[in-house]
Amino acid sequence: MTMDPAHDTISGEQADQRDVQKNNFADMGGNTQPHHEPRRVNNDPRANNKQKGNQVRRDRRDVHGWVVLDKPIGMTSTQAVAVLKRLFNAKRAGHAGTLDPLASGGLPIALGEATKTVPFVMDGRKRYQFTVCWGEERDTDDIEGRVTATSDQRPTREAILALLPRFTGVIEQIPPRYSAIKVQGERAYDLARDGEVVELAPRPVEIHHLTLVDQPDNDRAVFEAECGKGTYVRALARDMGRILGTYGHICALRRTLVGPFGENDMIPLDQLEALCDRAASGEGSLADALMPVETALDDIPALAVTRADAARLHRGQAVLLRGRDAPTCSGTVYVTVAGRLLALAEVGNGEIIPKRVFNLTGLTASPGRNERN
Repeated sequence: MTMDPAHDTISGEQADQRDVQKNNFADMGGNTQPHHEPRRVNNDPRANNKQKGNQVRRDRRDVHGWVVLDKPIGMTSTQAVAVLKRLFNAKRAGHAGTLDPLASGGLPIALGEATKTVPFVMDGRKRYQFTVCWGEERDTDDIEGRVTATSDQRPTREAILALLPRFTGVIEQIPPRYSAIKVQGERAYDLARDGEVVELAPRPVEIHHLTLVDQPDNDRAVFEAECGKGTYVRALARDMGRILGTYGHICALRRTLVGPFGENDMIPLDQLEALCDRAASGEGSLADALMPVETALDDIPALAVTRADAARLHRGQAVLLRGRDAPTCSGTVYVTVAGRLLALAEVGNGEIIPKRVFNLTGLTASPGRNERN
């Protein structure tokens, strides 16, 4: 569950393979780079009518907003982004926090201008429900890895409950060897796959709460954790197993909260595909599946400005705060004009300084989606 900005450029096929090979149940970071279609130059005026296979190539369109996919098990995050981009025929898309194929749950996908707000989602809290299988430690700390140690010992419920306070609050955690952390310029999981011994330094992470949800049998325990940025759920399973006198690894994981997006915001893939089919036949609108771009900015103050000031901000110019009605807030705000998102800005020293300006021309969320469920 760490930041993995992925500044390097890779193909879709390589990205899918990389996701599969990570073997990481934790949130290893978001793809903040917009997902672009390859640029093709063709001066043939008949090009738009040509077919590739049995499909007519359509021009991508501007779509702006968030879709919180309830990602099914077996799909990579990269594949999920590609599917949504195809369903919406969108120009740009990216996700806010990787979920591996064996994990399910909330995968926030940003379309269009929403990609500018991905870091705000990445910095938010995450909530996971996960199952630890006792008795085996694996090199990836999850079910896909190779068994490296075994034990016949099994922890009691009382021992587990007594342990939980040690993993609550700010703790020191050693990330898994199979993680996206860079070691001398190389990803740790690449070095581990090459057989190199990877020694990662402990780092502070914050776990807001960790509870035992169920203990269906002696071999398994179900937990819920709400944690901050950079926490590895796989490392929790590994470390709890060792302290309890046995070993442990993640064998199931579901993400139920990412920043402002909870389970009520999630939409299963089959429902999303059905909505797209209805929209294609004129029985609905894809806008109904979108959440507004500013949903990702729930924890940031909103600041309304006049149309005259909005015009200056849209040109990248600062606006002076004047008069007794000038806002007294400072720091990061999101600016609106006539109820419409305009920019991310910094307020200080008596002025508003635009940092990111939004251009929401195109398909956006339906008006009803501005109110959260």
